[in-house]
Amino acid sequence: MNTQALLQKLRQQLKHLEQEVLQHDQSQSEQNLRLLAHLERFDQALFQQSGGKLYPCVAQLEHSLQQLEKQLAAGISAPVLQASCERLADRFVALKRAISTTSIDLKAQQQNKNSKKAVYQRKMQQRHTDSGFGWIAAEVMRNSHQLYEELNKHLNWEKKIQFKIEQLQARLDNCHITEKIAVQNDLLAMHKRLGKCRQAIHYIEERIQLFERPNKQF
Repeated sequence: MNTQALLQKLRQQLKHLEQEVLQHDQSQSEQNLRLLAHLERFDQALFQQSGGKLYPCVAQLEHSLQQLEKQLAAGISAPVLQASCERLADRFVALKRAISTTSIDLKAQQQNKNSKKAVYQRKMQQRHTDSGFGWIAAEVMRNSHQLYEELNKHLNWEKKIQFKIEQLQARLDNCHITEKIAVQNDLLAMHKRLGKCRQAIHYIEERIQLFERPNKQF
C-alpha cells in the first residue's frame, strides 16, 4: 500500500471513529459525566484525557495524522513509518475500548461513590454517638430539612430557658432568705441547660454546613 492510500485509509477510520465518539459523548447524562469527571481512562502515553467525554482524543488523533503527513512529506524511513502506524493503531484500539467499557467504568465509579458514602455515614454516626447530644435522633443528622427543624427547635428552647432564667433571677432578688438556696439551685440548673442547648445549636449548625458544601464530604 502506498503512503497516500495509507493516509486515506487512516483518515476514513478516524472519521468513522469520530462519529462513534460523538454518539458516545452525546449519550452521557450529567450524572454520568460527574461520576467519570476525575477518572483517568487511558495510559498517558496514548492520550492526555480524563473524564466522561472522549472527543478530546479525536482531536489528538487528528493532530497525530497531521504530524504523520508532515513526516511522509519529509521522506521518513520505512521503520519510522511502521512505528508511527503501530502507535496510531494502538490509540485507535484504546479509544474504541474506552467507548465499549464506559458502562463498566460507570458501575465501578458508582460502587466507589456508594462505598465512600457508606464510610462517611458510619463516621458521622459514630461522631454523633460520641457527641453527647443523644437526644437528637441520629436520622436527623442525615436529613438537611430535619436539621433545620431541629435547629429551630433548639433556638426556641434557648429563648424559653433564657426567659426562665430571667424569671428566676427576678425571684431570687425578691424572695425570702429561706427560699434563696432552692431558687439558686434552680437558676444553676437553668444555666447548665442553656449552656448545653447552645452547644447543641453550634453542633447542628456545623452539620448543616456539611450539607451546604455538596460533594466535599465524600
